[in-house]
Amino acid sequence: MLAGVLGGAGGAAAAVSWHYSTLLLHPSVHPGRPERVLATGPGVVELAANRLTCQPGVWGLRGPAGLSVVGPVLDRGRRRVTRELRDGPVPQTGPAVLDAGPFDPDPGARDLPFDDVVVRTPVGPAPAWDVPAPAWSDGRTWAICVHGRGGARREALRALPALHAAGLRALVISYRGDGTAPPSPDGRSHLGDTEWHDVAAAAAHALAAGATRLVLVGWSMGAAVGGAFLDRSGHAAAVAAVVWDAPLLDWRRTLRRQARNRALPPSLAGVAARFTERRIGIDLDRFDLLRHPPAVRPPTLLLHSDGDTAVPVDLSRDLAAGAPALDWPVTYREFGGTEHTGSWNADPDGYRAAVTGFLREAL
Repeated sequence: MLAGVLGGAGGAAAAVSWHYSTLLLHPSVHPGRPERVLATGPGVVELAANRLTCQPGVWGLRGPAGLSVVGPVLDRGRRRVTRELRDGPVPQTGPAVLDAGPFDPDPGARDLPFDDVVVRTPVGPAPAWDVPAPAWSDGRTWAICVHGRGGARREALRALPALHAAGLRALVISYRGDGTAPPSPDGRSHLGDTEWHDVAAAAAHALAAGATRLVLVGWSMGAAVGGAFLDRSGHAAAVAAVVWDAPLLDWRRTLRRQARNRALPPSLAGVAARFTERRIGIDLDRFDLLRHPPAVRPPTLLLHSDGDTAVPVDLSRDLAAGAPALDWPVTYREFGGTEHTGSWNADPDGYRAAVTGFLREAL
């Protein structure tokens, strides 16, 4: 099979491409603890300097002591960076990971009431958080929050106050293969090609509970899942607005970027893509939302950071530029200097204002 796909190319290239495809199809991502805490002091933490630890903004820092909240960079050298220590336990020296989500473990961390509920998906019951709308709202517009690949429901905790301020009730869902919901039948990620069925089940859950309008909110691959939902689901017509953060709008371009991150030749990204299509029966061209926009195209807010090395920011820029020709009302807000899904971290107040302002206008 490998030789047939590669057309006689070397076995080493085939093995690398197959391995890349295997990593892509693994449903969860385990980053480990690539950062290092060097020292702590009153209200500060000192980290080994690298591209991630020197990012601006507000972040979580997860280590053996738990989840701490670190603020802006106070001092930076060639090997060390000192950041404000805002909240949580004092980190232990040693390995840690910088976490885009500085809140744990549920909406209570954002001072929001919620209920644990279950969405009945095609693969089984999937846990979700049901966050009521504010008292002044009729509660009939629901946000369906869809995390990214390797993520979890806590990814939505940064955005929930903005959704609440806009008067929405929020359903923060899990979906197949994320470690909380049941796995896919084959145990693989399907990159949005089957996961959208679980979003459709969440939409059905909301509509049965009294929702009359839906807002689709997604992070990273959550946008690929949402795009498939908008294109294929009978419930897509109920979606009145979309908010996508660092959206994965084209799998092929994203794979090429991530291959470069791994120092792989671009040709291997193409081979890995073909392996992936054969292994899970996906047509990656359907996930190029600029060339193949979804059938339902509600007003959409794209949020992206210019420092994203995982999902190219050019995907959002290009869709925003091409949207008028697609009859797709797209608003674009770009944030500076942070990594993947780091727009909130770069500017929490600006992020909240962008989301609430867009939703109030769109709804």
